[in-house]
Amino acid sequence: MIGNELKPRIGLFGRRNVGKSSLVNYLTGQQIAIVSDTAGTTTDPVRKSMEIGGIGPVVLVDTAGIDDEGTLGAQRVEKSMAALAEVDLALLLYTEWGEPEERVVRWCTEHSTPLLRIRSKVDTPDFPNHPDHPDFRLTTSDPSLREGLIEAIRKAMPESAYHKRTLLGDVVHQGETVVLVTPIDSSAPEGRMILPQVQVLRDLMDLHAVAVFCQPEELEVESGKWKVESPRLVITDSQAFERVAAVVPEEVPLTSFSVVLARQKGLFEEYLEGTRMIGDLKDGDRVLLLESCTHNVTCEDIGRVKLPAALKKATGKSLQCEVIGGQSPLPKDLSQYALVIQCGGCVITAQQVKARLLPALEVGVPVSNYGLALAWCGGIFDRATKIFKQ
Repeated sequence: MIGNELKPRIGLFGRRNVGKSSLVNYLTGQQIAIVSDTAGTTTDPVRKSMEIGGIGPVVLVDTAGIDDEGTLGAQRVEKSMAALAEVDLALLLYTEWGEPEERVVRWCTEHSTPLLRIRSKVDTPDFPNHPDHPDFRLTTSDPSLREGLIEAIRKAMPESAYHKRTLLGDVVHQGETVVLVTPIDSSAPEGRMILPQVQVLRDLMDLHAVAVFCQPEELEVESGKWKVESPRLVITDSQAFERVAAVVPEEVPLTSFSVVLARQKGLFEEYLEGTRMIGDLKDGDRVLLLESCTHNVTCEDIGRVKLPAALKKATGKSLQCEVIGGQSPLPKDLSQYALVIQCGGCVITAQQVKARLLPALEVGVPVSNYGLALAWCGGIFDRATKIFKQ
């Protein structure tokens, strides 16, 4: 099962009362979105799941009108435009064309986001005759148009949004053994594994590889007694990097769950380049840490405790480390930061990771990843990335 966070996202954008919520009901075949003649019924992005043949499960993101007015209306418009960053495909509904629609088109063009223009409510007698050429003409009162619209969505959706790149398929093969070192401390969820560990395990199962789990202390005891000549790879939690590296022989490739996920989510080359900039940090520099999930903070928290401490120790500098959790808005001025470090991103899509990091890259701020940054701080950055450069 794919959680909502990892499904491809289709955003519905348009003016108030243009029919966005009606389109959600039309596509899903259910009355799940509130529809009203009152302008501004949808005030915040609302997410609904559905299945599209040939793509799989997707999330529809229904947004507030891009022509809203007043102080609160401006905030709703800002949220709707911000939602563009998280979608893999934008559907722009319109009955008239003007600056609000042009604003969406400009954003999609600048950010290479696929856009499907839908001329809505074509059955209404006062529908204006525009010279533009929409990708699709629609009235939600005609059910016969549904399959044609879904086919148009299928064609417009980039395959990269739903054909997930394997995590380890280019470095691990059928029958090879991978040792997964998974520390259990106060930050570990009760009675279950964290999502990156589950995702890596599933990928290894799909590859028909052999996965061996242990904690660092078992690895230290059994390091010289593995039942195979040598594992193809050892993957550890970032917080145990140094401890595990001291035990695993140099000839055995070693990396972390966070580094593995960083490759799948994209911007890996930017991560590699940005991580090397840690050595250039100066006293007083501000470092922004982006933690995509929300969880209870503990004394062993990686983003808020261990990584800031490791950065300060490795650089010998007095750094100002700030953390933004979940999908909270980024600071308006990212140029004030010397470095932005993103977590593994296990609970968000590749599109969302890029949307969080591209604003920093656009103003010349280097970016890194939790696992890569911890590997650099521990002096094993080259070793942790070597297997992915072969």
